[in-house]
This record gives sequence, structure tokens and C-alpha cells, in this order.
Amino acid sequence: MIFPEFDPVLIQLGPLPIRWYALAYVAGIVLGWIYAARILKADRVWSPGRAPITPVQLDDLVLWITLGIILGGRLGYVLFYKPAILGQLFTGDGWGERLELFQLWTGGMSFHGGFLGVVLAAVWFGRKHGANLLSLGDAIAPAVPLGLFFGRIANFTNGELWGRVTDAPWAIRFCNAQIERTYGFCPAGNEPRHPSQLYEAGLEGIVLFVVLWLAVWKWKLLTKPGYVMGLFLVGYGLSRAAIETVREPDSHMPEALQGVITMGMLLSIPMILVGAWLIWRARSRPPVTAA
Repeated sequence: MIFPEFDPVLIQLGPLPIRWYALAYVAGIVLGWIYAARILKADRVWSPGRAPITPVQLDDLVLWITLGIILGGRLGYVLFYKPAILGQLFTGDGWGERLELFQLWTGGMSFHGGFLGVVLAAVWFGRKHGANLLSLGDAIAPAVPLGLFFGRIANFTNGELWGRVTDAPWAIRFCNAQIERTYGFCPAGNEPRHPSQLYEAGLEGIVLFVVLWLAVWKWKLLTKPGYVMGLFLVGYGLSRAAIETVREPDSHMPEALQGVITMGMLLSIPMILVGAWLIWRARSRPPVTAA
């Protein structure tokens, strides 16, 4: 299959380009905000306890979560995947190279970095307002797959984070005129590859959303603090590790680890372990009677 001629810019407003990549983040945050507010308002899913914060407090929290996503995602990308960008701050040949760290519009965000940014924002906000941190995590976690879905679709339209070479009938050649104009060549080459971005959109986005939806609305697991958040951590970690087997591996990994493990797998292991511990902890304790 030939990669479609996606234009990463939806519309140009004077000197300001409105990019699909940025709109995907906006859509994920807004829809996640709406869904999390719905969960907080549904007293029946928290009973006999209550929600950790009010929908009004969520409005304030979303601002800090957004900052955590942007700052954590970009710093995580640089630290985990492109550490050379940090060196360019001091050794770059021009301002373009030196300021690459701050060029969010060019792409380059790490989920694991953004996740850590969100955790720090939620912990700070939760402590400030006296909220149960595990229940706060349970309220936020079900909304995250919405952002993951749109983020992976944006990766696909950008023609980035492609999979490994394959002869599968649905393989895609991630090369078109738009990519050639942008880079001067096709970074993915002309070989057919797994559309791993779409695999991730389906597994980390749709499937994980359904599992957490069941956990909240059918299985009533919000009464056991940490359970839903643990399911998210395990679900995402396992999904990411599975997709990494068909995603193009990281080129900067130490030579001894290349072909053995990818950075995505390495960063997902702590998530799986912490998630499993949270599930075990929640299962071993009786439901709460107050948030």
C-alpha cells in the first residue's frame, strides 16, 4: 500500500500553521476532560465512597495535566530517544539547532515522559486539595486511551514511528511527495512496513479504553482505590511491549541491547510492575466507604 499524501498542516493562518499533530493533542485532552468529568459526576460508580475531587476542581487540574503532557512528553522524548538534542543547546551551529528542544511543532513526544509529567501534576494537585491520590489516578486513567488514540493517528498522518519491514498484505511504504519535500528523502526508505501507529491506536487506544470502561461502569472497581489505575498501567505496558516487536527499534540503544529489547519495552516494565502491585493491593482490601 502507498502512504497517502497527508499534509501535516490543516490550515495556514498567516505565519501560524495549524497542524494535525497539535489538533490531535487538543482533541485527546478535551475529550478526556469531558469523560473524566462524567466519571466524577457519577456518584453510583463511587458508592459507598465518593469521588476524590469535584468536576470544578477537575477544570483546574486539566491545566496542570496539559503542562505535564507537553513538558514531560518533550523532555522524555529528548532524554529517552534523542539525547543529542540536549547537547545542541550549547554546541549547535545555529539558533535552529540550539532551540530544537523547544520546537514542539516538529513532533517528537514521548508517552512515558508525558505520563510522568501527568503523575507529578496529579500528585501535586491531589496533595494540595487533600484528595485520595489512588482514587484520583483511577478517575484520570480511563480518559488516557482517548489521547493515546488520537496521538497515534497523528503519528500515522505524520508518517513517523513506523514499523519494521514486512511482506504483510497491509504493509505500507511510508514515502510520498510530502515526506520527500519535508526531509529531502524518505527516512523509512521505500520498503513496505508495518503500520505500527495504527496497531497502537487500536490496542492502546480502543481496546484499553473498552477495558477501563468496563472496569468503571460494569465491574464498579472505583470502589477499590488503585485498581483502575493498575489496570491501565498493566494494559498499556503489555500493549506497548507487544507492539514494539513490530515497531522499528531505536537506533541509539546500546549495542549490547539492540535486538534484545527496545526503549519502549524498557520503559514499560516499571509500569507493568507498579500496575500489578496496585491491582494486588486493591484486590486484597475491602471497598472504601469514603474517598
